Amino acid sequence: MKNFLFRGLAFGLCVALFLSLPLSAQEATVTQTKADNPSKTEGYEFTIDRQLFCSPVKSQDNTGTCWSYATVSFLESELARTGQGEHDLSEMFIVRNVYLDKAQNYLLRQGKANFSQGALTHDYLRAAQRHGLMPESAFSGLIDGTTRHNHSELEAVSTGLLEVFVKQKSLSKKWRPLMENVLDTYLGKPPAEFSYQGKDHTPQTFAQTLKYNADEYLNITSFNHHPFGKSFVLEIPDNFSNGSFLNVPLDELVTTIDNALDAGFTVAWDGDVSERGFLRNEGIAVLPTGENKDFAKSPGREEIYDQNKRQEAFESLATSDDHLMHLVGRAFDQNGTKYYIIKNSWGEIGQHKGYLYMSEAYLRAKTVAITIHQDALKSATE
Repeated sequence: MKNFLFRGLAFGLCVALFLSLPLSAQEATVTQTKADNPSKTEGYEFTIDRQLFCSPVKSQDNTGTCWSYATVSFLESELARTGQGEHDLSEMFIVRNVYLDKAQNYLLRQGKANFSQGALTHDYLRAAQRHGLMPESAFSGLIDGTTRHNHSELEAVSTGLLEVFVKQKSLSKKWRPLMENVLDTYLGKPPAEFSYQGKDHTPQTFAQTLKYNADEYLNITSFNHHPFGKSFVLEIPDNFSNGSFLNVPLDELVTTIDNALDAGFTVAWDGDVSERGFLRNEGIAVLPTGENKDFAKSPGREEIYDQNKRQEAFESLATSDDHLMHLVGRAFDQNGTKYYIIKNSWGEIGQHKGYLYMSEAYLRAKTVAITIHQDALKSATE
């Protein structure tokens, strides 16, 4: 079978040398005990095959900013993988900047665009390239003693403000300072400079210190309404910035994920979590067949999605980009079925304290897109 993924890379992708790290920097130690590990759900017994380093689970609270939490976790793993230590990056610094980017896009398109709390992994990566990065200690997005995020009122006020400007015959220059004031009111004003680990930084110098480069990351998807081996703008509402995704066959998408994990790279995952088999409290995501009534208690038969069935689900809107999470490992159940270990951003909930096991069947059917470091592709060929 032709490898469409690597043929697509010929169109401008420059692959850097793979950076190998000691095991301690790449992998988290997994203790196989029934008392305190996330490897046992009642009826489900998991053997962990691969689990890579990631930072502690956080909660996005009452916000639609899973994209930022997933990408921050992904980027924190990337920093550890490349020997730059462990960091706690600010989710809300980039969220604040993306709100401004989305507001401008909405106004310039005269209200015929998406303005909401949602976005995608590449929006974080591009915004970080443009605006820099901050640690959580410098900007949390929590003000006035609040301890939980809630962007419902922020979104409503912002949308109302933008609608006022959209209705005008010409765009007022006051939209940006007014939008800035709204963001300052709800999230606080980010500092122009901050101190971190004994050094003074701006967001830009901090990002440079971390050797961060958005151009090193690749978005990949798998849908057959566009040619394989080429990139296209994925038609989903949260892709407000018209990001391009390399299109590959479904089998190759799954192989790419497995190869990345084997080479020590985690994966940013975007997909649908609305299926009945996505059980956050039980910490599993499976795709049970209709006759499988006891799937919450033990493994059973699952639906099989090929390329065409996956396409039908996407075009009928049965599959949408509901949620972004961080894929950090792989496991097998007692029947030998493959699962992927997923770090969520809903806090330490469920049997696995914020993690879940996603079956390969679920991943094949409900993955909308992934983002990986380009070096993961080079490692797969060596």
